[in-house]
Amino acid sequence: MTNGRRDYKREDAWDANHKTRKKDRAQRNAARAIIAKKKGVSPTSIKGDVGHKTAVSRGGKNTLSNLFVQSPSTNRSFARNPNGSMKSERSKRER
Repeated sequence: MTNGRRDYKREDAWDANHKTRKKDRAQRNAARAIIAKKKGVSPTSIKGDVGHKTAVSRGGKNTLSNLFVQSPSTNRSFARNPNGSMKSERSKRER
């Protein structure tokens, strides 16, 4: 609030970003549930992150053939552009 007035434009931008983050979280939870069902364990007992062979941002899907479990350091080590998108599918370690 600036000078006693609501900034509706800023609120709308926040709402749009919040909905996107909520959708992304739902996709991650769904991927974890798919892997857990395959292994016959609870989603919280999976050690590590669920990775995608082809990233969702690059057209990958949450199908069992595109998912695998990997260590968090490996999954979160991709180079990023200033807007947050990936520069490459291959991490520095894989090069």
